[in-house]
Amino acid sequence: MDLQLNNQLFLVCGASSGFGKAIAEALLKEGANIIAVARSADKLLALQAAAPGQVEIVSGDITDSNTIKTVVATIGARQLHGAVVNAGGPPAKTVLETTLSDWDTAYRNILRWKVELTQALVPAMMQHRYGRMVFIESASVKQPMENLVLSNSLRVAVVGMVKTLSQEVAAAGVTFNIIAPGSHNTPAIDRIYHKKAEQTGASFEEVKKAAVRQIPVGVLGEASDLASLALWLLGPSSRYVTGQTIAVDGGSVRSML
Repeated sequence: MDLQLNNQLFLVCGASSGFGKAIAEALLKEGANIIAVARSADKLLALQAAAPGQVEIVSGDITDSNTIKTVVATIGARQLHGAVVNAGGPPAKTVLETTLSDWDTAYRNILRWKVELTQALVPAMMQHRYGRMVFIESASVKQPMENLVLSNSLRVAVVGMVKTLSQEVAAAGVTFNIIAPGSHNTPAIDRIYHKKAEQTGASFEEVKKAAVRQIPVGVLGEASDLASLALWLLGPSSRYVTGQTIAVDGGSVRSML
């Protein structure tokens, strides 16, 4: 299937590892051009070297306003066809383990920068009457996950913002969707298993094996599984899909919605 992404320009946040890297690499294979953002300059340079002429890099923390300003300046007057809004998650904690400082940090790292980036990018997309924004959140927005109260709470706020915005600008040709990953074989999942091991006294490997047994398909997902959906949502074929939260979780979410 031709996803019609060739020569289009996309912003990919968190492009140095995990889901961001998988999406970036998949976009490059489709002939797209990307602005890759991450804190690891070395990994960004490696991505750039692997696809000469297709990758521009912004080394910095995307949750920081200065990095967002650099991203906007890098785009300049060019049309940005889509953006992958993605960054790491908060530490694994129970409600009573958290401090108010944890909540303030989670607000900045999960919600605030996404509002700032969205407000910076969407007006130009509306002028072009075309744009795709895909937010990588968590299956916890559909079903709370143990020991992830910060993610369970603040990511739901992102869903509320994205859903509202999708209604406000639906007629402008710009779509907003959320991918809600469950357990995938990426570094981010390890913090959950380490926390459970700490609570139970079981080994990391025992906790991991027990968790995988709870996934209906019986295996952890790979970042490429999520990337394939992200590419479709970033392309013109997804024009009639907006304001949706789609779980990629091997069937783990048991809610009806």
